[in-house]
Amino acid sequence: MPSQSRNLPDLSASYTEQIFNAVNLGLIMVDADERVLLWNDWMSKHSNLPQEQVSGKKLADAFESVPAPAFLTAVRNTLNHGLPVLLSNALHRAPLPLFDPAELGNEKIRMHQSISITPLAGADGARCCLIQITDSSTSIKREKMLRSHSEMLKVEATTDSLTGIYNRRFFDEHYKMAVGHSRREKLPLTVFMIDIDFFKEYNDYYGHFAGDKTLTAVANTLKAQLYRSTDVLARYGGEEFILMLPNMPEESALQFAEKLRSAIWNLALSHVKSRVAQQLSISIGLSTYNQENEGDLKILLKCADAALYKAKQNGRNQSVQMPLSDMTAISSVS
Repeated sequence: MPSQSRNLPDLSASYTEQIFNAVNLGLIMVDADERVLLWNDWMSKHSNLPQEQVSGKKLADAFESVPAPAFLTAVRNTLNHGLPVLLSNALHRAPLPLFDPAELGNEKIRMHQSISITPLAGADGARCCLIQITDSSTSIKREKMLRSHSEMLKVEATTDSLTGIYNRRFFDEHYKMAVGHSRREKLPLTVFMIDIDFFKEYNDYYGHFAGDKTLTAVANTLKAQLYRSTDVLARYGGEEFILMLPNMPEESALQFAEKLRSAIWNLALSHVKSRVAQQLSISIGLSTYNQENEGDLKILLKCADAALYKAKQNGRNQSVQMPLSDMTAISSVS
C-alpha cells in the first residue's frame, strides 16, 4: 500500500517563494549577522526596494533611512537570546520606512505598523529570525473614527441641540461637583435662574421658527458674558436658562445679574405681545451659598427659583436676589 505522504504535494523552493510573496504582510529574514536573507514582494511594494537590491545587506543599511533604534534593538535581542518580540503599534507607530504605494509620489508619511520578531534555527545551527510586518493604518483610522464618534455622542449627550449650550443633564452633574468643591474650599457659589418674559406669547405671535432663533440669540448673549471655564450656562427647559458661577460672592451677584439682564435688553429684539415693553426682556432669580449658611446649601436651586418667581410677580424684566435664610419665600412657592 503506497504511503500517504506520497500523495502530498512537494513544497519545493518555488512553492515556498510563491507563498512568501502571496501573503498580505511583510516578511524579512535575517541571519545571525543581521544580513537580509528574505525580502518578500510586500516589502518591495511598501519600501520601493526590490529584493535584489537589499539581499545580503545589513538590516540597518537595507532601507532608504535607518529603522528606529527600538526595532534594531529588538532584532538583536531575538538573535542573541532567542526570545520572540512584539512591537505594538501603540508604542511604536512606524519603526520602518514603509509607505502606501499611492503616497510614494507625494509627501511620504509612514504607514502604521505592527511588528513581530520570531527566532529561527538555521541549518548550520546558527540563529536567524523572521520579521513579520502588518499594516495597521486601517485599524488606526477605524480607531480614530470610533473615538471621534464617541466624542460626538458625548457632546450630543451634554449639549442642547438648539442653542449649542449645555443641557440640563450636564448642569445637574456639574452642579453636584461645584457644591462639593464649595463646601471643601469654603467658597461661595451663586446660581441664577433666567426666564424669557412672555415667551409663549412670543412664539404664538412670531412663530416657532422665530422663537428658536431668539432662544439661540439669548443663549449666545448670555454665554458671551462669561469669562471663566468654571462658569456653567445651560438651557434648563423651554425658555428657561440656568447659570452657575463658582466663587461668585453674594455682594457681586446682583450686579452681575443686572449685567445679564441689560445684555438681553440691549439686543432690542421686538416683542409686541410682551406686557413689559415692546421688546424682549428676561427675569432673573439668584441666590448664593457661602460658609455662613452651609446648612442650607441643599435648597440653593429652590431659593434661586423662588427669587425668579418673585421677579415675575414684581413685574418682570428685573433681577431678584434671595438669601438662603429666607425660608418663608421658599415655603410660599412649595
